[in-house]
Amino acid sequence: WMGLPQSIYDAITLWLPPSAINEALVYVICALGLNIVVGYAGLLDLGYVAFWAIGGYSAGWFMSEFFAQWNFHLFSSVPSTAPGLHVNFWGVLVIGGAICAFFGVVIGAPTLRLKSDYLALVTLGFGEIIPQIFFNGEDINGFNLSNGTKGITRLDPIPVGYKDLGTFDFGEKFLLFVLLTIVMIFISLRLRRGRLGRAWLAIREDELAASMMGVPLMRTKLASYAVGAIAGGIGGVAFATHVDGVYAERFNFAISIFLLAMVVMGGMGNVWGVILGAFILSWVNGNGLSALGSFYNERMGTDVDFPSFTFLLFGLVLILMMLFRREGLLPESRLKLVLHEEEIEEAAAGKKAK
Repeated sequence: WMGLPQSIYDAITLWLPPSAINEALVYVICALGLNIVVGYAGLLDLGYVAFWAIGGYSAGWFMSEFFAQWNFHLFSSVPSTAPGLHVNFWGVLVIGGAICAFFGVVIGAPTLRLKSDYLALVTLGFGEIIPQIFFNGEDINGFNLSNGTKGITRLDPIPVGYKDLGTFDFGEKFLLFVLLTIVMIFISLRLRRGRLGRAWLAIREDELAASMMGVPLMRTKLASYAVGAIAGGIGGVAFATHVDGVYAERFNFAISIFLLAMVVMGGMGNVWGVILGAFILSWVNGNGLSALGSFYNERMGTDVDFPSFTFLLFGLVLILMMLFRREGLLPESRLKLVLHEEEIEEAAAGKKAK
């Protein structure tokens, strides 16, 4: 960075600041998890933010002094005299993923028998209930679960190798988030090509035919829900370390819709398409419009509040995508054939007629 000309450095800082890139990588992790549920298995999930919240609070519970009444340390860089639960970051990733997988199975077991809109409504309710529990969890029969609207701040530093990076700046977080993203990409691709992934695709395309071919519907659906929940938990832990805290107001319903839009816009079922959709939407929402506003206002002498048009632009993009490119920017080949089946049949009939 120090060797870059000032103009290039300023441009990068304006359009691609490290914090925006790190946040985009967190969205990529969560979007890939949601893609397993929606893109692979075809299960519409409108409450995915709940797993993100559970993962975030797992970091708050196990990487801070929040539960000061207890004193537990496990491979932590924090002094042993510090009160609270202090587990190594990599252990918290496992804990957060396991807790989310448990809740995914608990919630999914009685509800995954539902289909389509009914399943969407149930997951929507789940996505509303969990954040509200955290939002109002400062006093549950005298027990402080989440610290309510005040949140949980100052997480433990993350030890990397032999060196504890107490400050752990954005560059170091970038490397950590890239590593987690690569792991999630690897898992997604391996699952897609394996037996379980093929079972998910069979359920997505024709649930009745899949059951007649011997695919255990309930168990296969629960597996997709559990794996997606694990990714949401890992994303929640990563996000908590990104902002160095956990805040209940950040886990709202709009996040679930935002993640779903990333999957749909990028291309359901296509890992690379979902990554592209996540980067585009997270960049526009987090930094793109404000950077564009600064660029435009400085040159035109205006004072237009570009970020205030976020939802207008967001809605317009979704409408145009559904009208002209339903399969997404980088569509999965199988899904593209399904969505354009009628057009393909009409073209084939036209060739035969000639």
